Amino acid sequence: MIPVSEARAHLLTLVQQLETEQVPLAQAAGRVLAADLQARRDQPPFSASAMDGYAVNAAEVEQHAMFKVIGEAAAGHAFQGRAGAGQAVRIFTGAPVPEGASFVVIQEDTTRNGDLITITGAPGSNHNIRPRGGDFTDGQTVTAPKRLTPADIALLAAMNIPAIPVTRRPEIALISTGDELVMPGGTPGPDQIIASNTFGLKAMLEDLGARARILPIARDTESSLRTAFELAEGADLVVTIGGASVGDHDLVGKVAQDLGMERSFYRVAMRPGKPLMAGRMNGAAMVGLPGNPVSAMVCGHVFLAPMVRSMLGLPAPSQQHLLTAVLCAPLTANGPREHYMRANVQSGQLQAFDNQDSSLLTILAEANALLVRPPKDGARSVGDIVQYLPI
Repeated sequence: MIPVSEARAHLLTLVQQLETEQVPLAQAAGRVLAADLQARRDQPPFSASAMDGYAVNAAEVEQHAMFKVIGEAAAGHAFQGRAGAGQAVRIFTGAPVPEGASFVVIQEDTTRNGDLITITGAPGSNHNIRPRGGDFTDGQTVTAPKRLTPADIALLAAMNIPAIPVTRRPEIALISTGDELVMPGGTPGPDQIIASNTFGLKAMLEDLGARARILPIARDTESSLRTAFELAEGADLVVTIGGASVGDHDLVGKVAQDLGMERSFYRVAMRPGKPLMAGRMNGAAMVGLPGNPVSAMVCGHVFLAPMVRSMLGLPAPSQQHLLTAVLCAPLTANGPREHYMRANVQSGQLQAFDNQDSSLLTILAEANALLVRPPKDGARSVGDIVQYLPI
């Protein structure tokens, strides 16, 4: 068995950043920006009013001052003139501030009689003008790599960038193995269970930015496994679930090696998830996960997630980035393997679930963290600082 950190490092050597493609801005949300982009204009492109009111010369602004209204400026319709001494331009939010004006008196601080206004309220010191380029300037850079959020999409749109260079989504093939499995919605026999791992992993991987396709269940025969691997052709990463151990019906390793897999490692010193296998096969990375539902999902968080990030060009250090919290219930000493315990973190306080059986998806669904216990970690007391991986 190898340590988790060594397995993670090996896995990252099996993948590399994928190629770049251009997508329309409207399709770029959630994609990973592959190259720096620069704004093509200032925002705002002119000094703009932040309020509805009257644009005047700031030097003339004081309570009870009077001005003559000489025109109007609205969003998309600038006033084509100059505001001189004693003159005001009726202005609305977002409109360009006319030449000669440097202060917008909000309409609530004025009274109007015909084309004359009087400042009736204390105008304050805020000029109520958004300066040209106050948000961003022409040439300002959005730096890659980054996963584009809705706010990023709005920013790029304002920068007048219609098409975005992004990293291609990794294509991941998911293969569940085992005679005991039936797809959701099927009718299981008395000795069968419903396949759940591929659905949980698909959701996880697609949330990370990959494309995942669920292949038909591979039965416990070499011919069925060969067919499943053939259906996975074209994937950047092939993930099998189950059949990676050493039992009489665990055929994944043998079939994969018969098909040319170059094994990187087998078995990791962790709980849950010890029977994990990885290598390269037919130009793709291949990872064989254990079949227990929680084991497969934990390995997805610990190992598959950094592989996807690496393929997308995002930082994926070989060492996990763990957070810390205060333990609020005692723990007994840990064994010789690194232990990923389902836990809940609230307001910096962490409590591990009492039952850590690797078949219990109900506990995983309630957890928001994996408490990471080092090998041979001693008993822990309330108030100890512990490390966890958010999930």
